[in-house]
Amino acid sequence: MSKKQAETAQFEDNVRELSEIVQQLEQGELTLEQALARFERGIALSRLSQQQLQTAEQKVQLLLQQAQGETLVPFQTDSGV
Repeated sequence: MSKKQAETAQFEDNVRELSEIVQQLEQGELTLEQALARFERGIALSRLSQQQLQTAEQKVQLLLQQAQGETLVPFQTDSGV
């Protein structure tokens, strides 16, 4: 599996897990500790997914600039993604 395929699979897995966490929290059948642990995991997944989306958006912007003949400047991410 290529790096891009692995990143895509990871993103999709994270979104799937986040969706499951939301469903569990909405059902209201978890103990307080379980709910807090799921909420914490959900926040972490949300942040990671947002970083991945920002990286993808920057790559698209670079490709659009290249297509328009503009000078490309490498992008930097805080997370190193």
